[in-house]
Amino acid sequence: MLKILEFLFFFGLVYWLVWIYPKKRALKKAANTQSTPPPPPEIYKMVSCSFCKMQLPINESFEYQERFYCSLPHYNEINPQGWLGCAKQVPSPNYDARPQGVTIDTVVIHHISLPEGRFGGEAIEAFFTNRLNPEDDPYFATIAHVQVSAHFLIKRDGQLLQFVSTRDRAWHAGVSQLQERERVNDFSIGIELEGTGDVPFEREQYQSLAKLILAIQKQESIQYFVGHSDISPERKTDPGKSFDWLYFSQITKIPENKLPFGMDSR
Repeated sequence: MLKILEFLFFFGLVYWLVWIYPKKRALKKAANTQSTPPPPPEIYKMVSCSFCKMQLPINESFEYQERFYCSLPHYNEINPQGWLGCAKQVPSPNYDARPQGVTIDTVVIHHISLPEGRFGGEAIEAFFTNRLNPEDDPYFATIAHVQVSAHFLIKRDGQLLQFVSTRDRAWHAGVSQLQERERVNDFSIGIELEGTGDVPFEREQYQSLAKLILAIQKQESIQYFVGHSDISPERKTDPGKSFDWLYFSQITKIPENKLPFGMDSR
């Protein structure tokens, strides 16, 4: 009798483990699946491309300085408002409107260092935005009141900054003349390179300059590339003998006829 009971107990346990228990687990899992709703689709914030204004999800955009771009080409181009996507924007108050009907056909290359001969820091940005502290350096006290700007600045490490829209007139050339046309600011774009006339510019600066020139030429029909000393020879010496015009011509593929003062360093 005891053996019969043991057999029945063993048979019942096997039956439970093999048939009943798995079916109960399957039914419970099915019930839980049916009662749990699927997760909602992930919703991304929509942003507008700063170049073409196309709307796109933020996760599909290229972002820089809280600006968004739908593609790398748009990020590397100057938008219709005159701002370059890949440049750090540091808006300057030192600009005004170009004369009506003027054609932008000239790029002027400068050099600058603040204090003179020293590189790094944010003194140039402060100078172009009227925030230079005259107490920070004796030289600053002599120029803090001056209101000037350039469209672009390329720092020693190649970082590119923009202060004024290319649509507007930056105050970079001053009293100047190019081929019997005065007031070169009216029809030019000014590019400052952090440096001096004596120290060679960095390879990264030339690379950024070539990228910038490409973007400018996509927007404007540039006919002349000149130095500040070419258009203001009695006042200025920049970009100076350290600027390699021949190398500049090679990396930008600018033909010699667009370099009216030649490719020799000067």
